[in-house]
Amino acid sequence: MRNAYGVESVRAAEREVMARGPEGALMRRAAAGLAAECAQLLGKVYGARIALLVGSGDNGGDALYAGAKLAGRGAGVTAVLLAPERTHAGGLAALRAAGGTVVDGSEDRAEGVVARARLVVDGIVGIGGRGGLRERAARLVAAVAGDALVVAVDVPSGVDADTGEVHGEAVRADVTVTFGAYKPGLLIDPGREYAGAVRLVDIGLELASGERVLEALQYADVAGLLPRPSGESDKYRRGVVGVVAGSARYPGAAVLCVAGALRGGAGAVRYVGPAADAVIARFPETLVSAGPPSKAGRVQAWVVGPGLGDDGERLRDVVAADVPVLIDADGLRLAGEREVRARRAPTLLTPHAGEAAALLGVSREEVESARLSAVRELAGRYGATVLLKGSTTLVASGEGPVRVNPTGTPWLATAGSGDVLSGLAGSLLAAGLDARDAGAVGAYLHGLAARHASSGGPVAAQDVADAIPAAWRDVRRTD
Repeated sequence: MRNAYGVESVRAAEREVMARGPEGALMRRAAAGLAAECAQLLGKVYGARIALLVGSGDNGGDALYAGAKLAGRGAGVTAVLLAPERTHAGGLAALRAAGGTVVDGSEDRAEGVVARARLVVDGIVGIGGRGGLRERAARLVAAVAGDALVVAVDVPSGVDADTGEVHGEAVRADVTVTFGAYKPGLLIDPGREYAGAVRLVDIGLELASGERVLEALQYADVAGLLPRPSGESDKYRRGVVGVVAGSARYPGAAVLCVAGALRGGAGAVRYVGPAADAVIARFPETLVSAGPPSKAGRVQAWVVGPGLGDDGERLRDVVAADVPVLIDADGLRLAGEREVRARRAPTLLTPHAGEAAALLGVSREEVESARLSAVRELAGRYGATVLLKGSTTLVASGEGPVRVNPTGTPWLATAGSGDVLSGLAGSLLAAGLDARDAGAVGAYLHGLAARHASSGGPVAAQDVADAIPAAWRDVRRTD
């Protein structure tokens, strides 16, 4: 599990370490890790031009001490000071002693120093920073050459470390070297996009698991949650998922949702809706019913909504069921907040940003710029588990940290891919996973399947569904 902690928890852990050790030891530990990452990026340190963008806080101190180590290996290091009177004194002395040079960030020549650098270290603002870059800092960042490497210290300046929100100008890093623990803003867009590749440097912090704000499943975690049929399993013991999807206008939504459910390990899939002919033509193993969902036969979970149109009657019939229900697409528009909150069995809502915005009564841009707060608010408002789809997919429930999905590809933004995810996650619900695990594992496998299907090129939703077994086997190899 990759865990992320809030700024206050990290700072408290840092204070404990500093209280037990000699003064400055923690900063030097962080700087050593930062310098090592910079050296690895450069390949050849000797003779490399390096510019340090140095702010007034400890972040600037980290950059200065790292710069001193690089200067000691023969790099030409220049520190550009944005607050000369408040620069970390110890770090500045170390840089000068190692042969580094210093320039005031307000001088005209400062931009030239940055423009000529092969590597630029962003030590402007630390994890406590809020808001975008100030004008002088933004001007210096804009001077970075297009082929230069940019390394952010702990978090890119201008990115909110707790949320990933970006308000104004921010540094776009190739690599972010973060200390002690991952910060949520490095794993959630838009901050994740600004962070580039994230490298974690262990500086000896002790953080309690209960303080986690965010967590990302890894292969081993997913492998441990995947359903495992035994020798005595039959199709009913493995889980039967019901699918209420599709309409005369959108029969394909039903087909894709059923595809995700079948590939997701369901023992059987019951389909209820007007697209039965299209479903049977593609998947003859599907059990179809023309009647209302409540009369279709026993299921362990329902998926409702993809391509449903305005069929509120079928939606209400499913919401009234006493088994886990996944609601997606048109179902989100038709399901009332009061009806969802009244449910006793688990509910998993799977909106994309536009649907989440409609449910919250805000703009899509607001959801996309503040994903963490949006998914938390939806989960609280509906009393349900919410899987917010997008460039970073988040899963939130009333308990435990929010989960962020680390798999996927931009090619996954294609028509019908969400229908496949709904069927897949619904199948996992039917197999006995709780809503939080079903959402997180479903998103993980869905993203991994897209990578398998894409191989760097365009992918269609059916391709993603067909690649789910390969993704499943890939994960199980770590078991």
